Amino acid sequence: MIIILKPQASEKDANEILDKISSLGLKPLYMPGIERTVLGALGDERVLRQLHLDSYPMVDEIKPVLSPYKLVSRELQAHDSIVSIGGVKVGGGNFTVIAGPCSVESQEQLFGVSDMIKQQGVPLLRGGAFKPRTSPYSFQGLGLEGLKLLKAAKEKYDLPVVSEIIDPNDAKLMHEYVDCYQIGARNMQNFRLLEAVGEQPDKAVLLKRGMSATLEELLLAAEYIINAGNPNVILCERGIRTFETATRNTLDLNAVAYLKEKSHLPVFVDPSHGTGVKSLINPMSRAAVAVGADGIIVEAHLNPKEALSDGHQALTADDFATLMADIKPFVSAAGKTL
Repeated sequence: MIIILKPQASEKDANEILDKISSLGLKPLYMPGIERTVLGALGDERVLRQLHLDSYPMVDEIKPVLSPYKLVSRELQAHDSIVSIGGVKVGGGNFTVIAGPCSVESQEQLFGVSDMIKQQGVPLLRGGAFKPRTSPYSFQGLGLEGLKLLKAAKEKYDLPVVSEIIDPNDAKLMHEYVDCYQIGARNMQNFRLLEAVGEQPDKAVLLKRGMSATLEELLLAAEYIINAGNPNVILCERGIRTFETATRNTLDLNAVAYLKEKSHLPVFVDPSHGTGVKSLINPMSRAAVAVGADGIIVEAHLNPKEALSDGHQALTADDFATLMADIKPFVSAAGKTL
């Protein structure tokens, strides 16, 4: 339920209503705006009716939130959210690039890639320390040692870190080393994991769409994180599984426009996993900008032939320089800042 207060309503008026909402065991929300203050109440609306809020002199309008996802919906918040990753602002008028290797393999590899993306003006480093792999025999990541290398790269190159978490028990362990938890496609509906990162409100969360998940399921997964206490969520379209075999996945750019319409959260695109074809990453990145994405996350490696995971879709230094040059006019045309 959304409660819109009159322009002359004071903070005292708002707190009085919020206290009443809390007294019934519902979750109150306080959203002061420039012109109006908006309050929210999450829970059983039948209970809320007991308050007869429409009789309060400072209440202007009461509206139900019809979406099954309440906190991420534009019904509750019309303006775009801006999420901070280690001080880097994501969303709003920014187009943000996150880049780095699929897996952290060594200090030499990670520092080399960090230097490469830093030279291209990329503000955020990605790298996997824990890797969920389809095969149990594939490289699973360096674990804690990988996290330590990511922290060292962050300090050396001033690049806040995005890294994947696969176990709820690792949320506190990773807290010291990363600026943004990445929830991979395979874990989008790991609800205990969503709640675990939701309990770390000072860290951002990059939430990837499951390979067979609907957009409503993605938005409800984001709802889990925000409901647990962390509003700093970024949605990510990374391709879905279809009948097509020419590419690794089908990159659903319809999703970007839809998510921007339905939710106030920033939306990213992952053209690396979305296509799995290196030559398609550049054109699909340009398309992502054009359709309204707030950023992209791409894989880069100095020597993809020697990469321990996803080398076939990793960009070399020359590839990456070309990508950054090619998306600039599209970012400018979209009215955003790279």
